[in-house]
Amino acid sequence: MSFVNPVSKEVNCKIVYVGTGLGGKTTNVQYIYENTQTGKAGKLVSLSTENERTLFFDFLPLSVGEVRGYKTRFHLYTIPGQTFYEASRDFILKGVDGVVFVVDSAPERMDANLEAFENFQKALERQGYDLARIPLVFQYNKRDLEQAMPLKDLEATFNPGKRPYFEATAHTGKGVMETLEMISQMVIDALRGRKES
Repeated sequence: MSFVNPVSKEVNCKIVYVGTGLGGKTTNVQYIYENTQTGKAGKLVSLSTENERTLFFDFLPLSVGEVRGYKTRFHLYTIPGQTFYEASRDFILKGVDGVVFVVDSAPERMDANLEAFENFQKALERQGYDLARIPLVFQYNKRDLEQAMPLKDLEATFNPGKRPYFEATAHTGKGVMETLEMISQMVIDALRGRKES
């Protein structure tokens, strides 16, 4: 749930990048940080192990201007894809407003992608969220791989509900900002809907 501060006239929204380990979540957030205008992004905090996997999260406050007179700020997080970080995953998903599920397009990573998606769904259920109602965008990353899984197979596997999706190559930035713009707009639309009801 967004945190609204009526005194400072600010709305803080939380977007979490989810997916398997080494699938491109951190690469997305790093690219956004490096390509965001000075003054729009706060400090990027990254907690990594020696093999460069994000241990807990990346946190990037991103200001996107005003909505109905309130300054809107997005906080971007990634959560560890490894199955043994269940407690961290639950903690970071608490209060989530929108999710980007990053799928690794390498065929040999499909089992890991499926396991990450199943773990994500269980974590949402434990938090009391309904997957059908939460703003969600799929990003099919590593599309530059020669043997990348066909898009139609990825869509059939992960996105039968026809949520928005983007093909991406996060290390070059392809599809990264488009994914962020879509999930941000979906979160803002959901926030406006809550205010009107």
